[in-house]
Amino acid sequence: MITIFTSLESDYPLWLQISSVATWITLVLSVAWIVNRSTSKNSEIVRKIVHIGTGNVILLAWLLDIPAILGISASIIASAIALLSYRFPILPGINSVGRKSLGTFFYALSIGILVGCFWYLNQPYYAALGILIMAWGDGFAALIGQRFGKHKYKLFGGQKSWEGSLSMTLTSYVISSLILCSVQGNIWQTWVVALAVAIAATALETFSFLGIDNLTVPLGSAALAFLLNQLLGNG
Repeated sequence: MITIFTSLESDYPLWLQISSVATWITLVLSVAWIVNRSTSKNSEIVRKIVHIGTGNVILLAWLLDIPAILGISASIIASAIALLSYRFPILPGINSVGRKSLGTFFYALSIGILVGCFWYLNQPYYAALGILIMAWGDGFAALIGQRFGKHKYKLFGGQKSWEGSLSMTLTSYVISSLILCSVQGNIWQTWVVALAVAIAATALETFSFLGIDNLTVPLGSAALAFLLNQLLGNG
């Protein structure tokens, strides 16, 4: 674990890494604020803008080789703010005071865990895979399910739609395929692992009690992709 805290070397200067992330987060929150001001009828849209937008920070962290200690520290701070926001109106439009979901907290926590694990293993693309599946897959599943979900089903006490679940599967497959293909090439393992991850992510997303899917989906997807590639001799 020493590598996490001491490896601050990168091809990019620290000021560029931090400013790039800060600029992106500011842009996402600004868009969410504008939408929240213009459409007060559906706060779910605001939450998904932030959900999808902030998840893409993991791409910046990977591509700019941001040190793990920065990602972990940001995760801790974001997790603390998320917990406070459930009691105080810190994140209006994203969390409602008293809202029975810890999704925002789990989301921030999952980023820190994945960065800590896969930066240490020098395989940050697995962290990106897990977070992006949560960001885009779950985000589209919720939006499409609410807008076009006519065929409902109940599982683990929650109601989902087949349209939303199919969107989750397809999005997860595309994301997994693109990331794995970019690092290990166009080989059969890429497509098999991507399909398995997409199915598993969809299954994990169906259980969303208290927003726990924001933790289980990214961690489960990244872990499964890593383990399958190890077993298939492509780790």
